[in-house]
Amino acid sequence: MRYTAIRPLLFRLDPEAAHQLTLQLIRLGAYQPLRAILQAMYAAPERPVQAFGLAFRNPVGLAAGYDKDGIAFRGLAALGFGHVEIGTVTLRPQPGNPKPRLFRLVEDRGVINRMGFPGRGAEFVARQLAAARCPPSFVLGVNLGKSKDTPLEEAVEDYVALLRRFLPLADYLAINVSSPNTVGLRRLQGREMLEGLLERVARERAAHAAGSRGRKPVLVKLAPDLSEEELDDALEVILRTGMDGVIATNTTLGRAGLRSARREEAGGLSGEPLRARSEAVLRQVVKRLDGRLPTVSAGGIMSPEDAKARLEAGAALVQIYTGLVYAGPGLVKDILQKL
Repeated sequence: MRYTAIRPLLFRLDPEAAHQLTLQLIRLGAYQPLRAILQAMYAAPERPVQAFGLAFRNPVGLAAGYDKDGIAFRGLAALGFGHVEIGTVTLRPQPGNPKPRLFRLVEDRGVINRMGFPGRGAEFVARQLAAARCPPSFVLGVNLGKSKDTPLEEAVEDYVALLRRFLPLADYLAINVSSPNTVGLRRLQGREMLEGLLERVARERAAHAAGSRGRKPVLVKLAPDLSEEELDDALEVILRTGMDGVIATNTTLGRAGLRSARREEAGGLSGEPLRARSEAVLRQVVKRLDGRLPTVSAGGIMSPEDAKARLEAGAALVQIYTGLVYAGPGLVKDILQKL
């Protein structure tokens, strides 16, 4: 059955209910024979990519936010992704922000969310990863965030504890300092606070590498709403502290040009309305990094043409999420066939 046939049914559901339904269905894709069926349906050409020391079977990944607790990544791997980034994971379980907190902007092909990192916490996610091996040649990332009740001045301790827990379990880690839905979190992108955070992250990662199986890549996810000066400061700190890459970008607080009646809902905006801004930030990041670090492009990738444009602009990898809401899981295959 084509996604265009079932999308109207999904869109009749509350967005968060539809998300949970599809997540549970994809979770079943970890098991045969459904896994074999999905792999046959979504089989796509191999497009091997090397980035931050890892080998990816293709450049298309799933952005953080879909599989927050790491329950469905094996099923997601059957849809053709080269990597999946789970999370955002917080140190302790938390319910997130009050509902409703997820809104479709159908006229704009966008989504606004103010989820606030709901999830079962680090220990639950770690158990999921420890119990389930990733498929061969599949890369798994874990996106890390501060708990809502952790004071901003103590946020570093959350990230360090999360790093210790997931360095042995993930292929790479992403430091999320750019969600607009945890109060104060974006202040961690400022030069002084980011430097303090990433210096501690670098020391923790070095200690782990010295006593275990090598150095794991750590990426930093940035917002699309930074000024040029703020972006320069953040990239300078990322380079100086020895991080391995940048994810550009998270969701935006901007609302320019929206038509939907839901346009004034609080939260981060993703999808088509973010496309131009995210691509512009990607180009800025690629220019400033000048080949010193790879960049992962996320935000507003809704079609194969969007993905191709990001890769041609210098992204090593792309990540999709809201594009799946509107185009369905076949988007991965479509991108890889048309690259």
